[in-house]
Amino acid sequence: MKTTSKFAILLAICWLGGLLYLGGSFYQPDNSAQTAKELKRVLRELHNLKQQNDRLQNGAMELVPQEETNDKCNSGPTIEHEKLRRKVDNGITEFWFYVRSELQKLKEKSSDKIVKDRIDVVLEDAGNQQRSIMTDLYNLSIVDDTGQWKISAAKALSDTVQQRFYYLQNPIDCGNANKLVCNLNKGCGYGCQVHHVAYCLILAYGTQRTLILESRGWRYSPEGWERWFMPLSNTCRDRKGSTTGRWGRPESMENIQVVDLPIVDGLHPRPNFLPLAVPEDLAKDLIHLHGHPIVWWVGQVLKYILRPNDLLQKQINDMEIKHSFQHPIVGVHVRRTDKVGTEAAFHDISEYMKHVEEYYELIKRRQKVDKKNVYLATDDPNLLEETRKKYPDYHFISDNDISKSASINQRYTDNSLRGVILDIHFLANSDFLVCTFSSQVCRVAYEIMQTLHPDASSYFRSLDDIYYFGGQNEHRQRAIYPHDPRNSAETHLKPGDLIAVAGNHWDGYSKGTNRDLAGSKPGLYPSYKVEDKIDTAVFPTYKQAKHFKIPS
Repeated sequence: MKTTSKFAILLAICWLGGLLYLGGSFYQPDNSAQTAKELKRVLRELHNLKQQNDRLQNGAMELVPQEETNDKCNSGPTIEHEKLRRKVDNGITEFWFYVRSELQKLKEKSSDKIVKDRIDVVLEDAGNQQRSIMTDLYNLSIVDDTGQWKISAAKALSDTVQQRFYYLQNPIDCGNANKLVCNLNKGCGYGCQVHHVAYCLILAYGTQRTLILESRGWRYSPEGWERWFMPLSNTCRDRKGSTTGRWGRPESMENIQVVDLPIVDGLHPRPNFLPLAVPEDLAKDLIHLHGHPIVWWVGQVLKYILRPNDLLQKQINDMEIKHSFQHPIVGVHVRRTDKVGTEAAFHDISEYMKHVEEYYELIKRRQKVDKKNVYLATDDPNLLEETRKKYPDYHFISDNDISKSASINQRYTDNSLRGVILDIHFLANSDFLVCTFSSQVCRVAYEIMQTLHPDASSYFRSLDDIYYFGGQNEHRQRAIYPHDPRNSAETHLKPGDLIAVAGNHWDGYSKGTNRDLAGSKPGLYPSYKVEDKIDTAVFPTYKQAKHFKIPS
């Protein structure tokens, strides 16, 4: 503490010295034009000194043992308890994927009807047992007020992050604020563009620059981002500044006030705080509270950038009333048209509904289900009628006008934009999500879902990919159990090995490359034998934001 006091005194002396120097340079006899020019220079120097002072203060704070970011985390079960509980939950899920897949393979290979029937009985009994265990684990997660603790702790952590975003995005002096400029018109669809804005805010947060979003002439809506969403700032929306430059090394940008940011594909150098990294100062609490910290972090970014304006909020409210949106409900997103055969495979509606039925069979064990509701979001206008005929026991909510507006020839219109925003809202507000993570719309809904629950990391089934963030740094897992390959398709693991994961096959096996094995090629390994490596990065901690009042 003494070291910190001395450091603070030194900062004050440096600050006063800077003021005296600047004051001396200002009071020089000269004409008014020269005086005005000198005043502008002095104000800029003062702003630079203040920023340097803020950085030094943050550095001094790091010398002090840090208090917990979220004190409420300390009042619940231990972090070890929560990690172990989630490990058991995931292990049971992966075990069920494996057993179901292997029994289905045996059934398909057998020509004996008695054997096939017996396999069906085993699958039914095993499914019931798996659901019983999962129900017990759910009850364990909320016993002894643990559920309320999670709600309180998650809200406190979310409030901290949102306050930091507000502080960053609302500088007192926009003219002298350091800025990062992001152009919305990336050549891709809405979900991709949302992730582009999220990437921009993450880099702004990591570099302590106010994000300026240039969105006029947006391909979806010429009015720009604020047609449907609140502005990213109340005090600073223009890119004006004394110096402008492109993204580069930190030292090359230090004296540049306005930095233009490229899309993530063209970003060089790539900072270590890109996804899948989470802020180091939040990591401990995140690991305690959430099963997939990076999804929580991206969800918080989306919570800020996707705040609905009055027009959008009215549209949401009207649609809730129109369709009587009620819980429990499963969100199903079926992407067809341009994605099939290029970015994703075709999946019949039965592949989605299998997971919907499993979800309802599970929750019947802990609550009464009067109606099995499904929110169906799709770009195929014919799918709703087909699905209602095939599954008459379900109540499907869908809007065919939105489906029609998502067709290729109408996609980049304001009406289409309204439709996809509403679809994502109701998918995210569902209790469970069934979709393909190859779709950015699906991933956006999953990310937003995390902001509505303390931990919704397991509230999904993807028919193809695992979760990823476009342009992310490498997704790595760490082996926790050894694995000796049984065939040439599998890879060797030893505890501690780092694996660059390519995907989960949802049959008990994942695929990846062992980075600690010389000459290793992509191979299969049992999913339960690894755990995600949580990447962290040093972000600014925005200590000053604690005293910042969020604008109304």
